[in-house]
Amino acid sequence: MIELLTQAWPWYVSGPLIALIMFALLVAGGNFGVSSTLRSFCSIGGAGKSIEFFDFDWKAQIWNIVFVIGAIIGGFIAQTFIPNPEPLALSSSTINDLAALGIPFSGGLAPETLFKWSSLFTFQGFLVLVVGGFLVGFGTRWAGGCTSGHAISGLSNLQVPSLIAVIGFFLGGLFMTFILFQLIF
Repeated sequence: MIELLTQAWPWYVSGPLIALIMFALLVAGGNFGVSSTLRSFCSIGGAGKSIEFFDFDWKAQIWNIVFVIGAIIGGFIAQTFIPNPEPLALSSSTINDLAALGIPFSGGLAPETLFKWSSLFTFQGFLVLVVGGFLVGFGTRWAGGCTSGHAISGLSNLQVPSLIAVIGFFLGGLFMTFILFQLIF
């Protein structure tokens, strides 16, 4: 079982599973999205008393809240009890490009030099962690969802706003990669 969980699933297994979930959500009238759960948590915390945006029936989104909490718990269990002793398989050209920017490859999913508490007190770390985190959070709410929500859920429902959002996300990624990333690093 552990071997099954630690391996990447092939597209012909994971793709139909995603399609099945999307079809079930379509039939049930639900939308899949993680970023909207932040609105639910703010509503639970009482933000709806002072900000109209958070004044809604969060109980209608309880399945999404359970999904997000399950994803957090699942991530913790996977990281804690099913560690992968092998380093991330990253191309040598990417490792060399990161090294040229002063970011050593540590073998994990995120560069340890950027994503640690002490990085908050450097200009680069503050830009990446705090400013970048705020922009991602603000952008997902402004766009009405995150990349996964729009690309998987919105496009499967043939929503034109999701198509526009996905094109915007792609263009924003290109802008970040080829312009801002060069300026920050």
